[in-house]
Amino acid sequence: MSKSNVVGVRFEEVGKVYYFDASQYPELGIDDTVIVDTRRGKQLAKIVKTNIKSAKLGQGEIKPVERPASPRDLLLRQMLADKEQEAVQIARETAKAAGYQGIKIVSAEYSFDESRLLIMLNIEADPKFNIKHFHHELSRKIKNVRIELRKIGPRDVAKAFGGMGACGLETRCCSKYMTEFTSISIRMAKTQNISLTPSEITGMCGRLRCCLLFEYEYYAKARKNLPKRKKMVQTPAGEGKVIQVLPLSQSIIVNIPEIGPRKFSKDELEKAEMDARGLVDEEKANEKAELESKRESSKASKVEQTQKNNRDQNKKHSQRSRRSRRRK
Repeated sequence: MSKSNVVGVRFEEVGKVYYFDASQYPELGIDDTVIVDTRRGKQLAKIVKTNIKSAKLGQGEIKPVERPASPRDLLLRQMLADKEQEAVQIARETAKAAGYQGIKIVSAEYSFDESRLLIMLNIEADPKFNIKHFHHELSRKIKNVRIELRKIGPRDVAKAFGGMGACGLETRCCSKYMTEFTSISIRMAKTQNISLTPSEITGMCGRLRCCLLFEYEYYAKARKNLPKRKKMVQTPAGEGKVIQVLPLSQSIIVNIPEIGPRKFSKDELEKAEMDARGLVDEEKANEKAELESKRESSKASKVEQTQKNNRDQNKKHSQRSRRSRRRK
């Protein structure tokens, strides 16, 4: 029985990793190319991970590697790349002829056996786009292949086209190393004190920049230990309102009446809060002691009054007893 040998492969340079069983080919290693069977037919892929434990991948079925790629397979893949460029050009001409000016034909991909052709396009700029009509027209020009049209978002378009990032980096993060996209919100920018000016937080795709996510968790964790904006806090210089939070330096800026904005560290705030609590506790202790003293004084006064009443009663009783004896 052959030992399990699960490998991770990619179908493109910067793409998601998929897993296949290469137990029949133990000699395969990193950067080797293989033929695998997918939902889109047979594909050429490059191995990027080896010796993966199948238990970590869940209970899903892991398909086997068909075979290692031969020099002929690599040559065929190059020929398919040329045909894919032709398919992209035909698709763009078809869209233009149909009057779809805002359509972006991003890329095309043939299956390794040339039975299927996947064309990726973005149609957000043209709400009147008729995908069925476009598919019909394209099938008339590219024959003997099953054509699949896949709509993709603006982030996928920016990744596929590549180029400089909005921040000035020579290569966009999504094109350089990001294999999947995560939801980004304006809250991430606010948490990191980033200007909400559109040009500062928008990427080349027209959406919020993916890099807003990179340090968000650290900022969110750092802010948990600091008071929020507009909250009243006690400082060494007195009480004031928080007007800015500085997570990286673990400090805040507080506007104190008659003094103005002042910066305080987390340690300074904690000490001021403890000192303030100490004064309050001391005042409470003094009030409690004074109240206890009054209670004791009142209690003593009652005892003294009770004793006096008892003496008066005893005296009256003695007087009545003497008068009673005299009458006898």
